[in-house]
Amino acid sequence: MITIKSRREFDRMQVAGACVAEIHRTVRDAAVPGATLLELDALARKVLENRNCTPSFLGYHGFPAVLCLSVNDVVVHGIPDDYRLRSGDILAVDAGAIYEGFHGDAAFTMGIGEITPEARNLIDVTKRAMWAGIRLTQPGVRLGDIGATIEGIGLEAGYGVVRDYVGHGIGRQMHEEPQVPNYGTFGKGMKLRKGMAICIEPQFTAGGEETSVDADGWTVRTADGSLAAHWEHTLALTSDGTMVFTEGEEPLAVDLVDWSTIE
Repeated sequence: MITIKSRREFDRMQVAGACVAEIHRTVRDAAVPGATLLELDALARKVLENRNCTPSFLGYHGFPAVLCLSVNDVVVHGIPDDYRLRSGDILAVDAGAIYEGFHGDAAFTMGIGEITPEARNLIDVTKRAMWAGIRLTQPGVRLGDIGATIEGIGLEAGYGVVRDYVGHGIGRQMHEEPQVPNYGTFGKGMKLRKGMAICIEPQFTAGGEETSVDADGWTVRTADGSLAAHWEHTLALTSDGTMVFTEGEEPLAVDLVDWSTIE
């Protein structure tokens, strides 16, 4: 069922989104060679506590941590452990927060120390595809338009576009309808409406689109062992326009973005 949010509900999502943005800033600063994934997870817990938020991920279908931390060939849902980051790794950081019953959810991918030009390009193209999808997000746009745009950017760059895991609606639940695929056909799919909130989250790989899941039941890897990148933001289609809730302390109005600085 598609849920339409009120202004008060969007206000709560905005607080949750700002918490996620601070988690991202904190983890980005701390994710250096030698840092462990468990140390990064602990930092996220402190941010949540300081902001009177609770984690979206911890306990979700049994997930054991606050963050999903996915290194190198891990696409999504990596479980933090005592792995120490090394120069040359790439790390996807996915965080979710709940404030007064409403969620914010976002992810980014970064390089650790010196990374290869190929890894940097994968990260940058995936980020650009996310922002291209965000740029389109407004009432009346079809989900197929967003998916086809994201997919086209990935395929043009020669990357695998993961189909097993997609974006989603968000609000009282972290995962609501509709699904928001990173692939599609222009002119197809449901039309977005004012009052909806969605997460756009492309996942590209340096190889094929196929994935596999580890024995832990969570960790999703590229089937061919290639690198993967993951980016995500929470967007709200408000009466004041489309807002990104997870970019910073304040909502980012999509129609006011200087796209030359993004792309």
